Amino acid sequence: MRKLINSTYITLDGVIDNPAWTTPYFDEEAMEFAGMQTDNADALLMGRATYDGMAAAWPLQDENDPTTGAAYFNHVKKYVASRTLSDPQWNNSEVLQGDLVEEVRKLKAQEGKDILQYGYGSVTTQLIKAGLVDEVRFWICPVIEGGDSVSTPLKDVKAAFELIDTRVHKSGVIIVSYRPEAA
Repeated sequence: MRKLINSTYITLDGVIDNPAWTTPYFDEEAMEFAGMQTDNADALLMGRATYDGMAAAWPLQDENDPTTGAAYFNHVKKYVASRTLSDPQWNNSEVLQGDLVEEVRKLKAQEGKDILQYGYGSVTTQLIKAGLVDEVRFWICPVIEGGDSVSTPLKDVKAAFELIDTRVHKSGVIIVSYRPEAA
């Protein structure tokens, strides 16, 4: 069974939106880890807001420059959880039809590599409740951005996780990886 891995950039004050603030911290160590993540994943899963942001940004990046990741993001299979998007324009994108939890169960049961999910909102909330998220990775950046916190959409979610890895980068970024604790 494929693993669903959530990988989210987050500030010290819990902001995840518009992660342009990660740029100063995306050094060689971060690129190496990000490359490992994408090498191990052959699909992306995202909600509408994340899809809209990524679909606007990635096609503008240089696919011939391997340091951008654009070739991967523009060509990997993308699944979008949305009730309003009907005709996704970004290459290789598909809107999930029907019940999100059932559709993700089907995706995880397929042959393939990991499914990578960026962002941490209502889609992640539903999938954590259903026990479908196998790992969460928070890229904690040493910056305070101000704005809505990641905990806003998680008011009614309770889940326990066990620490499986930490990486401290010279830039000050800490990547913390967790998997759900066995019930």
